[in-house]
Amino acid sequence: MQNLFDQFSLNIKLAYRNIIGAGLRTWLNVGILSFAFVVILLLNGIMDGWQQQAVGENIAWAFGHGQVVHPKYDPQDPFSLQQGHGPLTPNPNLTPILLQQGNIYPKQRMLPVVIKGIDVQQQTLSIPTEVLAKSDANIPALIGRYMANTNNLKVGDRMLMRWKDKNGAFDAQYITIAGIFDTDVPTVDIGQIWVPIRKLWTLTGLQNHATYQVANAQYQPETDQKWHYKSQDELLADTYQMIEQEKSTSAFSYIILLAIALIAIFDAQVFSVFKRQKEIGTYIALGFTRKRVTALFTLEGIMYAVLACIVGSLYSYPIFQYFAKEGIAFGKEEMTYEMGITMGEKVYPYVSASLLLTTFLVVVGLACIVSYLPVRKIATMNPVDALKGKKS
Repeated sequence: MQNLFDQFSLNIKLAYRNIIGAGLRTWLNVGILSFAFVVILLLNGIMDGWQQQAVGENIAWAFGHGQVVHPKYDPQDPFSLQQGHGPLTPNPNLTPILLQQGNIYPKQRMLPVVIKGIDVQQQTLSIPTEVLAKSDANIPALIGRYMANTNNLKVGDRMLMRWKDKNGAFDAQYITIAGIFDTDVPTVDIGQIWVPIRKLWTLTGLQNHATYQVANAQYQPETDQKWHYKSQDELLADTYQMIEQEKSTSAFSYIILLAIALIAIFDAQVFSVFKRQKEIGTYIALGFTRKRVTALFTLEGIMYAVLACIVGSLYSYPIFQYFAKEGIAFGKEEMTYEMGITMGEKVYPYVSASLLLTTFLVVVGLACIVSYLPVRKIATMNPVDALKGKKS
């Protein structure tokens, strides 16, 4: 065991001396590989930061700690709004929300909307319902920033709103924009009008009805309830899936970059085998086995990767610190917002210890493979020819 440790220690010293002695060639390889390492960290960090942001915003503005949904309501089917509601049993840990289809008529235009009634005293979601409670308008309403900007609406505007009551008859009254909130979650903004749920009960005749209820942290799901309970993970499944797809797409970019860097190491190892044959013959003459010489040259390639990761970590640290504080702006968010993607004006990269370790192991592992492939030729070398510098 001690002999193996001594051999390994000597191999490390020899490998370190050889790569440092290579001079500029070493630092070119290290520079290219370290750049690939940093880009992989940055791209994955952006995706992880986006995921944290999207998950946090959806929980704060839409999902809470889960939802209890009426069995006839399907979020993907707008036609289910008419029948997808029912009487609820009051629960202090649930915030009821009633959805109804309607239209508003701002400035002689007709806009289809989803009218959402919500308890003005709720504290589960970040929607500022206290504005509705303080308003003295007959029917106060809340809208999101995007809804306001795209339709040129502002606080204090009055407009006609039309809806169907429980009997299917149309009714209409004027509403007043009592507040505009700023959110990155399009599902609570685009085409949404928020009003007090008690007022919506009166307008529709659907007393004590709700489409779904948002749970707070104290809510405990009931096993025998008729309504369906959806956990945070179920509600966030589409978000997770979308981000994983984006990760797969971006992976193509850094795979190409990493391949270019690894080709440089492969080339360096091929060069070593053909140009350092006398050195290889000397090692064998001194008692090194072919496997040990192969391991030495493979170790050199691994040390390229380790050194590249260390160098990359050092110069990328202040870069990541800056981005974590200032964020990365991706331009206007209207396009992603209209696509229903939760993304703020800036994304703050998040580089976790697990991401750093995983990237390090991937880079080192691939460097080990591409370093070993060209040095397998050492096992077939004739030591006498190698000492003479003859190419075999």
